[in-house]
Amino acid sequence: MAVEQRVVSSGKIGGGKPGGSIGARDKTPEPPPEPPKKSKKLLFIIIGVVVLVLGGAAAFFLLGSGGGEPEPEPTQEPGDILTIEPISLNLADGHYLRFGMSLQFAYSEGGYDAPEPDGSKAIDIAIALYSGRELAEVSSGEGREELKTELLQRIEEAYHGEVMDVYLTNYVTQ
Repeated sequence: MAVEQRVVSSGKIGGGKPGGSIGARDKTPEPPPEPPKKSKKLLFIIIGVVVLVLGGAAAFFLLGSGGGEPEPEPTQEPGDILTIEPISLNLADGHYLRFGMSLQFAYSEGGYDAPEPDGSKAIDIAIALYSGRELAEVSSGEGREELKTELLQRIEEAYHGEVMDVYLTNYVTQ
């Protein structure tokens, strides 16, 4: 049987000539192979998707959902205010009410050239509405608001929608 013997030495076989002999090994090991580089395309795609999602979310919150009902635009712009001097009204139980108001008219195309509105209709409506009421009804917060709402409705009808609001400027009971 033949025995094979191998000799491992630190030197190169073949005397260090370039090209060396067959089976010669270098003293320096080969560097480990580099892992394959990840594609930069994938990174740019991910960043692009994130930017689009954030932009869409920002637009949704800043511009509104768009699914709700649009806010109603005011049909009338405020115009002149007519102040009516306070009047004294007799209540049902011997008391009286000192009552003053201002009427907020809607803006008209005539502007300041339009004729001065007349407050006599509003005074007549207020007298008819408040006279003969009980002191408890007129002086309570709820009663005052209910009467003011009814007064506004009647005045809007009498002035054919030209009055937008009624402001109570004087309201004293005794």
